[in-house]
Amino acid sequence: MLGGMSAASTQIYYRQLCRLTSERLGGLHSPELLIRSLDFAGIEVLQAAGNWDKAGDILNAEAMALERGGAGFLILATNTMHKLADRMMRGVSIPLLHIADATAAAVRKRERRRPGLIATAFTMEQSFYLDRLVAAGLDPIVPEAADRADVHRIIYEELCRGVTTRESEARFIAIAARLVERGADSVILGCTEVGMLLNQENVSVPVFDTTLIHCEAALDFAGVSND
Repeated sequence: MLGGMSAASTQIYYRQLCRLTSERLGGLHSPELLIRSLDFAGIEVLQAAGNWDKAGDILNAEAMALERGGAGFLILATNTMHKLADRMMRGVSIPLLHIADATAAAVRKRERRRPGLIATAFTMEQSFYLDRLVAAGLDPIVPEAADRADVHRIIYEELCRGVTTRESEARFIAIAARLVERGADSVILGCTEVGMLLNQENVSVPVFDTTLIHCEAALDFAGVSND
């Protein structure tokens, strides 16, 4: 697992992978993992500067290191940095389990077709993620510009720092409600930290938490089953 983008996200991934493995196998079982966690401060600077090539080179070096360490496949514990999935995987022979593909499959399995997407501005406004959802037969919608700006700010200024507030939770709930008013039949929590504020209890349509979906898919891919 390549994480640290943010550290809060990677902590959630680790907790979920441990919980799910225990539920599937019982006893003292826990997942066998290699984790490389980056310093998000440096990555965020590159994101803000639009220096995606440099960020991609960093991810590529870390992916190769994980392969050398014995990883059988990779998961990238962030939605936004899947923008660099192709560059990250250059020269890497083990597969990448792509978060957007796993999420699209989960949405289709529930027979939903028009998910609202709540994520960073990069993920909501650029094509690297939306195009994969569309290719899977979905018709995603994103919040209006002011709501996108609010979501992005809260993610970077609060959630990535492990901070949650009632005010921000209320903002996210209202944004999700506006997506439903515009025709969303479900909501994708398309940033791994968004689940810190939104869940099935405060959203009126089915919620697809990409972190949980990705973790479930990783254990499936690894053959971790209670069958």
